[in-house]
Amino acid sequence: MTESSARRRLSGAQIVVEYLVRQRVPIVAGIPGHGSWALTDALLDRQGEVRTVQVMHEQAAVHLADGFYRATGRPILAFTSIGPGATNTVVGMATAYVDSTAVALMTGSAHTYMRGAGLLQELERRHVADNPRIFEPVVKEWWQPSRGVELPFVLHRAWNQMLSGRPGPILLDLPMDVLADSADVLLPEPAQREARGRVRPAADDVERAAELLRAAKRPVIVAGGGAISADASALVTALAERLGAPVVTTWNGKGAIDETHELAGLTIGDTASSCGNELAVRADVLLSVGNRFTDWSASSYRAGVTFSIPPTKLIQLDIDPREIGKNYPVEVPLVGDAAAGLTDLLAALGAGDGPSAYRSTPYFEEIQRRKATWFEQVEVKSGSSSTPMTMARAVREVQAATRDDAIVVTGAGLPQGMVKQRWVTRRPRAHLTSGGFSTMGFELPAAIGAQLARPERQVISISGDGSFLQSIQELQTAVLAGTPVCAVVLDNSGWISIKGGQETFFGRSAWTDFVTPDGSIYSADFAAIGRAFGLHAETVDDPAEVRAAVGNALASGGPSLVHIRVDRDLVAAGPDKTGWWDAPSPEYHPEQRARWAAGVAEEQHR
Repeated sequence: MTESSARRRLSGAQIVVEYLVRQRVPIVAGIPGHGSWALTDALLDRQGEVRTVQVMHEQAAVHLADGFYRATGRPILAFTSIGPGATNTVVGMATAYVDSTAVALMTGSAHTYMRGAGLLQELERRHVADNPRIFEPVVKEWWQPSRGVELPFVLHRAWNQMLSGRPGPILLDLPMDVLADSADVLLPEPAQREARGRVRPAADDVERAAELLRAAKRPVIVAGGGAISADASALVTALAERLGAPVVTTWNGKGAIDETHELAGLTIGDTASSCGNELAVRADVLLSVGNRFTDWSASSYRAGVTFSIPPTKLIQLDIDPREIGKNYPVEVPLVGDAAAGLTDLLAALGAGDGPSAYRSTPYFEEIQRRKATWFEQVEVKSGSSSTPMTMARAVREVQAATRDDAIVVTGAGLPQGMVKQRWVTRRPRAHLTSGGFSTMGFELPAAIGAQLARPERQVISISGDGSFLQSIQELQTAVLAGTPVCAVVLDNSGWISIKGGQETFFGRSAWTDFVTPDGSIYSADFAAIGRAFGLHAETVDDPAEVRAAVGNALASGGPSLVHIRVDRDLVAAGPDKTGWWDAPSPEYHPEQRARWAAGVAEEQHR
């Protein structure tokens, strides 16, 4: 197919919509404020090709688009008005930027002929129509065209920037007159403008990496979000089987290997599995695939906890050269796409002897032994029958009510860590979390996006009560969109994750419990709220009843809510602490300060 040479006269908004159709974007999501009226009007004429989903808060539009991308690898468009509608999306764009997910955002902007006049909702004291500068740290690039004729060029440039190399969000700040005015334009054919292909690491570096791995006695593969976004999970598993190497995963790397696989070493970092940390820290050669070595995944770089680099030799495969060697010295850099790099590495290694070879090794026996020890530890909380129930038991029972391919979405706090640590993820793009930014309120709108992307799958959002209250209004979005998302609220009446951190590093807590003026612990009746929105909703206190309640919710055929009251005591109810996280303690808490200082002294500083 070739690009048409025939010019068409279209409004700016019609150009945008036509481009979305050509990119096969099935959904846009937003709130139709006055800055985007021309866009929503143009969308009316293409309803059969692009569905418009209404959200209740602009932040949710971006989280929804983010969830759609994470579930499919395909971007959609979020849109808002000018001013507050636009700035409400910043946290969503920051979440996408930190986790390298592709989101396209269109915001309205001041009319070009009224810029600088202090137009309603215009930021102009330092620079006319200055709203996009707020987004500069959280987007790969932004555009603010002045004429409709520029849009075809801007759109294909924006789409390429969003999807090529390391994915990330982009911003289109479109003046209202540019959206409304018509121009004679040539429309780009996406297939002829895309930056196709995968960047491959240098061949000599691949050979050096293969040589190191051949000689390794204790190889470990650490899979990050880059392994998921590159659709490289099958290759990660193949390489693990070729080497007999366990695969450990970061927050966003869960699903890079089926966690029931014998070589799944499970999760690493501060709130992770003991076996994952133990295997990674004892590796002689570590192959990192699309992993940024953040403090959460590297136990704040404390030696001997998650990594020991050096003496461990690091092979780092990443699409972004800025990540190579950023936090640890690298023995072999592999700059390239995760799938391309793993394909080349497998070819360089050649055929192996298969599972029969690695299953007979002492290293394999050690992997299984460390995993068995971790599963025994998991059972203490996950198998508990106490009431109020442990969060670990609640998560186990929720998963027991789902199919193997269910998508689970988390945002922040104890539920995020508990799901990372305890949920058994069988497939890529089935564990979605705001890992790098740990954004409260992400869960529900991102789950709606995932459900729109994967209507055949069960989708569950798991939130604490505090995080859920930040986007509770999106229950209405789920109803309006007809998405049968199951929102699970693990209610412990407070910011208990924050409380635990305060108690660890300060010896006391401040303003983390939800209490009324008379000192009573407060919790909303979330099931009643769910029913008020028209959802199937239940409250559960008994751990033996969670599975049936979630099963009823999923069988209801529509959006649903399950309110589960869980233990408020962090020691009994929180995730198991298996790593280290650096949060400074003040001198006037000498015991906590001394413990913190001892940990900092062992960090492998960059």
